[in-house]
Formats: sequence, structure tokens, C-alpha cells
Amino acid sequence: MRTQAVIDRFEGSKAVLVTEDDIEVVLPQQILPPDARQGDCLQIEITVDEEATNQARQTAQNLLQRLLEQNQQ
Repeated sequence: MRTQAVIDRFEGSKAVLVTEDDIEVVLPQQILPPDARQGDCLQIEITVDEEATNQARQTAQNLLQRLLEQNQQ
């Protein structure tokens, strides 16, 4: 998914962005480009990290399996 957002304001170390759908998103200012300023338009792309998702699922499955095995003893 790709959307556009405008930097509406800064609140301390946070940046408040407003998307083209008028949704406010609050992000740490440090993840924005260093030269980003209030009023700048940003392109935001959100994707699923398949590898990280699969690793997290496997870790959860392994933990559940260990707990079930311990519970049977």
C-alpha cells in the first residue's frame, strides 16, 4: 500500500502526519528524512515483511509446542 501524507506538525520528538484520507499518524521524528519540515509531503509505503512474519510465526509455534510438552509431563 502506498499513500501520501503531509507533515502537519511536530510535538516534541514526534511528527504528526495527515494522510490523503485525513488520518493522523504519529511517528518518531528520527525516522523521517533529516531535512523533512512541517508542510512537506511524504510518500509512505507499507508492505508485509514475509520473512519476518514467517520467523515470528515459527517462534510462536515452537514456544507453544514446548509449553504443551512441559504441560504433559
